[in-house]
Amino acid sequence: MKILMVSAEVVPFAKTGGLADAVSALAGNLSLLGHDVKIVMPRYYKIDRRKLTPLEGPLGVPVGMGQEWTKVYKAPLPGFPKVEVYFIDHEQCYGRDGVYGTRSEPDFYDNPYRFSLLAHGAFQICNKLQWFPDIVHAHDWSAGLVPVLLKHVCRSQPQFRHTASVYTIHNLGYQGVYGKEKFSDLGIDWNLYYGAGFERNGAINFLQAGLTCADMITTVSPTYAHEIQTMEGGFGLDGLLRVRSDVVRGIVNGVDVATWNPSTDTLIPATFNSKNMAGKAICKEALQKEFGLPVNPNVPIIGMVGRLVSQKGIAEVFAPTYGSIYRMCASMDLQFAIIGTGEKWCEDEIRNLEAKLPNLRAKIGYSEKLSHLIEAGSDFFLMPSQYEPCGLNQMYSELYGTLPIVRRTGGLADTVQNYNELTGEGTGFMFDSLTPGAIYDTVGWALYAYYNKKNHIREMQTRAMSQDFTWEASCKQYVDVYNEAIFRGCR
Repeated sequence: MKILMVSAEVVPFAKTGGLADAVSALAGNLSLLGHDVKIVMPRYYKIDRRKLTPLEGPLGVPVGMGQEWTKVYKAPLPGFPKVEVYFIDHEQCYGRDGVYGTRSEPDFYDNPYRFSLLAHGAFQICNKLQWFPDIVHAHDWSAGLVPVLLKHVCRSQPQFRHTASVYTIHNLGYQGVYGKEKFSDLGIDWNLYYGAGFERNGAINFLQAGLTCADMITTVSPTYAHEIQTMEGGFGLDGLLRVRSDVVRGIVNGVDVATWNPSTDTLIPATFNSKNMAGKAICKEALQKEFGLPVNPNVPIIGMVGRLVSQKGIAEVFAPTYGSIYRMCASMDLQFAIIGTGEKWCEDEIRNLEAKLPNLRAKIGYSEKLSHLIEAGSDFFLMPSQYEPCGLNQMYSELYGTLPIVRRTGGLADTVQNYNELTGEGTGFMFDSLTPGAIYDTVGWALYAYYNKKNHIREMQTRAMSQDFTWEASCKQYVDVYNEAIFRGCR
């Protein structure tokens, strides 16, 4: 099968979140199954042209009220040499820092034009290569124009008549909403403002249009596929998603087990596996020393790694006079090791807590090496998300024998099995309501098991480390979705 992926970000070339990891891993693993996969993305300022191979000649891309002339480069996807990544090079649109924006300008004013150039350019690259896909797989709001173009423009052309579209929602909270005056930047007929589903509350909504026009829609976990069809989790698009529920599928992202594997991980001080956990004890001691925590093998460490934003439940953990972490650290025999960056109030409060609590230490920022150390050296991993389309850290934690403490939502509900204190079954600890009290109580429940049910903790670690989170199973489900998209879209 010929598969074209269109995404604003792809690891290792550009990344702002899990989208970039998922696109590269999915493309690469599909190629290992024998599929012909190509990726189209922008060439941002930090992607060095000198490391790319130019395609001969310019590429004309219809966008806005006219046409832009661009250059196209290519490079193999690292680790998957059969996957070619094609880069649209246009200095005005992409020759700047940031994928969607910067700290001073979080959402670039010309994003509708920038990502319209990406969508139109993807089809023009196919024409240039004389390579026409069976599936165009678009990812998130920034590629929302792709299913629209296929359905309303490109399918009238013989070369795309048998091409179908799949549209993946990685996070429904980001929809690409812009003023109606930006519609002319999209380079399509004004009739499609309503006809393709762009109009929402007098503005344009890229994600809504993609959902309206795609042959199949996927999300990154089955539970999230259900949640986005509810008023509570639908971010205003639940009605549309219920109407299109027959084409919505949830597929859990896989994990890069070549990178996240405690038996081969080169970033941790000692490797280990489920049969020999001695290395995990060494990692725990190293984690305590690295973070300046008292070195004690008998005190459980709770790790946290991630963005300090509201989606992650930070208020219920860290908010002054409201959050639960001060009470946990003051009343429970535990330690916290935290890595994160995000909202300034939260970063400031964590620094204040460090000054008051000897059993809480944090590093504001991000470090890949320290992230691996936290996953390997912690006993538990706290992830109290408001919503979580898929999540990766809970799966990393399980593979490293670090038991997740999570809210029952999205991909967390699909990948963590709740502890049964009668039988010892489970791979983590779950709660439902996102409140400081629920977090406090669930952490207390986990610590009770740690101190009083050590045989259960060991059984849970073994079970967690044996989970199959590889991409192979996910890829097979995507192939089923691709075949259904072809059946629905090309009849």
